[in-house]
Amino acid sequence: MGQTPDGRNFLWIFRADTAQNCAHSPDAAAMTELDRYDRSILTLLQADGRMPNAQLADKVGLSASACLRRVQRLEQTGVIARYVALLDARAIDRATTVFIEVTLDSQREEVLAAFEKAAAASRDILECQLMAGDFDYLLRAAVENPQDYERLHKQELSRLPHVVRIKSSFALRTVVKRTDYPV
Repeated sequence: MGQTPDGRNFLWIFRADTAQNCAHSPDAAAMTELDRYDRSILTLLQADGRMPNAQLADKVGLSASACLRRVQRLEQTGVIARYVALLDARAIDRATTVFIEVTLDSQREEVLAAFEKAAAASRDILECQLMAGDFDYLLRAAVENPQDYERLHKQELSRLPHVVRIKSSFALRTVVKRTDYPV
């Protein structure tokens, strides 16, 4: 299991695309130059976030202290954004994935900001992407079943500000689901 310098256990996840979930600026992550050691560290931690630093260092070919310094730099620059545990959606009764296309009545900045704030407040919405194309936002929600989605639709989605159209699609089966980025 991985440990921080103060002895706390952790799981690592690399999420450079979700810098808003991190206290660091997205620019800091973009400016970080990654060498082959950094890329190896990130690849290994994405596959096994509980890997102890000594084992990680051995696999990468660095001393434990050099490896830890690199991991800390990757954290501080926001390349490693946060620590999470990946859950099995079925085990927590959230096995139904719904993709929701949302069209707003305007593209004004204050309209987008109001919608985004309201969408972020929903615990059922896992992702909210601003889109180019035929609709404004694509949401991904995890619910128990179609009846639970009906609750989400009636109580939350239909009440989001400035929404003029909602189109929902239920995933039948997940074919590919990755949490690791090619680095």
